[in-house]
Amino acid sequence: MQLLIVRHALPERITVAEGPADPGLAELGHRQAGRLPQALAEYDIARIVTSPQRRARETAAPIVEATGLTPEVDEELAEYDSQMDHYIPIHEARDRAPEVFERIRGGLLPEFVDEDAFRARVVGAIERVVAGSRHEDTVAVVAHGGVTNVFLQQVLGLPRPLTFPLDYTSITRVLVSRNGNRRVASVNETGHVRDLLHH
Repeated sequence: MQLLIVRHALPERITVAEGPADPGLAELGHRQAGRLPQALAEYDIARIVTSPQRRARETAAPIVEATGLTPEVDEELAEYDSQMDHYIPIHEARDRAPEVFERIRGGLLPEFVDEDAFRARVVGAIERVVAGSRHEDTVAVVAHGGVTNVFLQQVLGLPRPLTFPLDYTSITRVLVSRNGNRRVASVNETGHVRDLLHH
């Protein structure tokens, strides 16, 4: 089977007084997400699984509309920051949260994250997707940069949890063979949104 792991599109920066921040997509993010149906048109997608966070669900919406599939929401695919009272897009964090930015740029999760627990949660969620799919299925998993990275860390045996800089609306493909082997076919495909990314 094939996993198409999509990072969400650009969200809004928000801070809330109570409860976790759960931003939706910025206007540019909606444009980015709107490119996904064409980018994924060559695949016969059998299932769409998303993080519960609004930015992931809104990114998945154009794929849902194009395929007519009902999205499955898995709470375990939430990002490591899902309980924070604010959200800062990573390209703004360089100025607004420089210490966190430097850790992430160095391949490390923020200090408040229990790395082992986060990775175990994410890997467990994706393994349930695999177990619940047929060998011939292609499944779109719409989630987050941290989620994608710790799964790749597990598959590739990497020392750090955040090895790959992943762009908004990027696509990472992982192939699962009949004998259970996982092979990373591509990371951070962005040809469909290259003109809509901050660099």
